[in-house]
Amino acid sequence: MKKILKCLKKLTLPILLAVILLAVQAQCDLALPDYMSDVVNVGIQQGGIENATPEKIREREMEYLLMFTDEDEAILSAYTLSNGVYTLNDTSHKNKEAQSDRFTMPMVCVSMLRAGGDEMKAALTASLPEGSYDPSAEAVEILYSLPEQIREPMAAQLLAQFSEYLTLGTMVDQMAVEYVKTEYEAVGMDLDGIQMRYIMTAGLKMLGFSLLIVAAAILISLFASRVAAKFGESLRLEVFRQVVSFSGREFNEFSTASLITRCTNDIQQIQMLVVMLLRMVLYAPILGIGALLKIGGSGMMWVIGLAILCILCIIIFLLIFAMPKFNKLQKMIDRINLVSREILNGIPVIRAFSRERHEEKRFDKANVELTKTNLFVNRVMTMMMPLMTFIMNGVSLLIIWVGADLIDGGTMQVGDLMAFIQYSMMIIMSFLMLSMTSIMLPRAWVATKRVAEVLNTENSVREVETGKPFDETMKGTVEFRDVSFRYPNAEENVIEHISFTARRGETTAFIGATGAGKSTLINLIPRFYDVTEGQVLVDGVDVREVKLSDLRDRIGLVPQKGVLFSGTIETNIAYAGNVPDSETVRWAAKIAQADGFINEKPDGYDSEIAQGGTNVSGGQRQRLAIARAVAKRPEIYIFDDSFSALDYATDRALREALQEVAAESTVLIVAQRISTVLNADRIIVLDGGRVAGMGTHKELMENCEEYRQIALSQLSAEEAGR
Repeated sequence: MKKILKCLKKLTLPILLAVILLAVQAQCDLALPDYMSDVVNVGIQQGGIENATPEKIREREMEYLLMFTDEDEAILSAYTLSNGVYTLNDTSHKNKEAQSDRFTMPMVCVSMLRAGGDEMKAALTASLPEGSYDPSAEAVEILYSLPEQIREPMAAQLLAQFSEYLTLGTMVDQMAVEYVKTEYEAVGMDLDGIQMRYIMTAGLKMLGFSLLIVAAAILISLFASRVAAKFGESLRLEVFRQVVSFSGREFNEFSTASLITRCTNDIQQIQMLVVMLLRMVLYAPILGIGALLKIGGSGMMWVIGLAILCILCIIIFLLIFAMPKFNKLQKMIDRINLVSREILNGIPVIRAFSRERHEEKRFDKANVELTKTNLFVNRVMTMMMPLMTFIMNGVSLLIIWVGADLIDGGTMQVGDLMAFIQYSMMIIMSFLMLSMTSIMLPRAWVATKRVAEVLNTENSVREVETGKPFDETMKGTVEFRDVSFRYPNAEENVIEHISFTARRGETTAFIGATGAGKSTLINLIPRFYDVTEGQVLVDGVDVREVKLSDLRDRIGLVPQKGVLFSGTIETNIAYAGNVPDSETVRWAAKIAQADGFINEKPDGYDSEIAQGGTNVSGGQRQRLAIARAVAKRPEIYIFDDSFSALDYATDRALREALQEVAAESTVLIVAQRISTVLNADRIIVLDGGRVAGMGTHKELMENCEEYRQIALSQLSAEEAGR
């Protein structure tokens, strides 16, 4: 897993920017419900008047209010009196909020005295002697006209009596605001203008936050997509490098189809996970926790708790049924890739044996299994959205039902209820986003483990950090010292106690029955595998002690199956990378007896080669593979049964041409035909993984029964004895 996370390290900056933008987007999202609540509560219901602090108030009204507070100096110091009207010096929102508490209860008291009418006047004057007040005046004016020693106790008594209204919460604030509206109207202020200014200001702020949300969402998507794409690119490169470095042992542990799936589909799943992490997984907690903090003091938190409990039950239920299927899904993709690859590669054989129907059924079986699993997973995921929608709508109804009672009791305003609903939806959406991720997470986690499995696989053929230099006095020498080799997990050795030395300018041939270990033996020279016992030396140095690139640069290998790559004939021959010019390509093709059929093609050396070389014959493919090795001009040639598809005349001509080219090189040939190895300087006969004979053709005909039987099975007695 560390190797996977390492690929993310270089993307730290865009990830950090994405997280910062997520925080900005969440803060903007969380601000919008508050502004919407203010538009409803203040802009519509309160006419744009935010609190109880009046910007302008008549002198007499100010004196009425001061009867019910002992903060006369603090209040009056904030105003300037002119023409019978007090004007607030600092009209900033912060200052008005600070002054609001000083005005609220006095305004409620004055409003209640006026609203009480004759009953309030009667209660107020009951203890006053007749003639001490004006019977036609309103209650508040009567109270104001009383002597200070009478007025103060009565005002304190009324204040204590009206303080009971504080339990009504928002109703008290609205009474104070109504008082301010009445006073504004009395001093000639434009109430409609105040309301429109407030609504327009709040609306513009909401629009600004909305634009910020849009910009942040676009940038986050850009960063998330870029991070995921770059991460996928780095991860694919790391996996490819790891796969390319694998020896035959590691390739046996992973099927080709599985490696392809891990490099493509699995990494795509990881990319999707990265996008979800940056877009949803990180955003959901920020939004959900922020919304919880916003409504933390509300009396309806139990509604949110109930909704979260329902969501968790659904998620747990879905995970119990969906999780096992995700573990199987990637293996089924491996399976369908394997079947597809086998069928496409084996089409000629399938047609030759008329097995099309059988292969269709085999593919259909793998396809149906994958389809059923995908359908099950998708159905599980589609169930989640209707259930979540039902919960969201149910929660909205429950909040409205409970909130309506709170509004009726005066402890909540309509705008607060609307904001609570929005915050509740944010919390539920946060859990919805996390639940969607939790459904996708198992599949991505399986894919991550599969990719990590490839990256963490130790290569059995380990590269040395600092390789030993080759002994140039032994250039071209290949030596096997008591070499034995066993394939991974095999019980017996494939080859045992092999010892020989092939020198520069010599041709060493290997011959034997099928399965004798010929190809295995030569695969040990370029270190496709490492020996189990003994040593393989090239130029006097153990191949395990030199750098792989240095070792393989000295070897020109022509494998048993000629492998060509998509491109042109020229690019295939010059594949080694150290071919200086086109003349060398043509010279190598001529040595390999390939120039004849190349020149017959309309585009010559620029003719296209299909993937795998399917548009050329087997013999032509072998000759192009030989030309590729010749163009490299290596000091060691290895031909692994590379002449089997050639006719005798071409085989003979090619070997004669090679004798001149490879006169200063070491030539190792694996062959099935005796005619190919007749003139070799040394022929090694392998039987059951052991050396059954070693020498020239003539020596082996006299001393090696196994070789004699092979020779006589292919040549007449006269030809074999020459």
